[in-house]
Amino acid sequence: MRIAVISDVHGNLLALDAVLASAGAVDAVWHLGDVVGYGPEPDAVVERLAAIGAIGVRGNHDAAACGGTEIEWFNPDARSAMEWTRQVVAEPTRAWLSALPERRETGGFTLVHGSGRDPIWEYVTTPAAAAASLVAMDTPHGLNGHTHVPAAYRVVDDRVGRLGPDRGTSESAVALGGGRLLLNPGSVGQPRDGDPRASYLIVDTDAGTASWTRVAYDIVAVDSAMRAAGLPRRLAERLHHGL
Repeated sequence: MRIAVISDVHGNLLALDAVLASAGAVDAVWHLGDVVGYGPEPDAVVERLAAIGAIGVRGNHDAAACGGTEIEWFNPDARSAMEWTRQVVAEPTRAWLSALPERRETGGFTLVHGSGRDPIWEYVTTPAAAAASLVAMDTPHGLNGHTHVPAAYRVVDDRVGRLGPDRGTSESAVALGGGRLLLNPGSVGQPRDGDPRASYLIVDTDAGTASWTRVAYDIVAVDSAMRAAGLPRRLAERLHHGL
């Protein structure tokens, strides 16, 4: 199977469409949460994912959009954007987000937004956190998002190390064999690794590889749409820098 794995779309339809076009024909699309929040087109993003049959899990922004108390932990810009999102999302969008589980197992992978031990909130940014996340998963490999930074951690003989992807490159890959992996596709709609291009992951179970790709999209148009909607300027400006 050839699977497109995406995360943290954050209401950015132009970035999502660029990723889907780049990925081409795939057998499935898996998302790792934070479908909405920050961006100007939450309904359109959910409509697109629903139309292609994407499956996935709930992120903290998705939960907050449905009225969850997660909003209480957001910084001022994120909270302002979420309050706007709550006001504009249609009921079908809210229902779709509400139906997302916190954890999903499929095809030998566990899907979560944060980590295996805290599916909504934990940021996995160290080998130790990655190892603990995998301990809390029953599948051979795990997929997580939340950090907005693409990453791969492999556990071999109880030792964990961080692998690629190489920053600043358009493509990078790791082999699925040779030890358990925790893979983060990076963010589609708001990257934070210094590269403003949308990031996604292709898992090819037949080839035994996981490969990251970066895709340019019309950031200026998204910036304009965010400003027109009255969303925080800082959230629009950071799209240009990937930070």
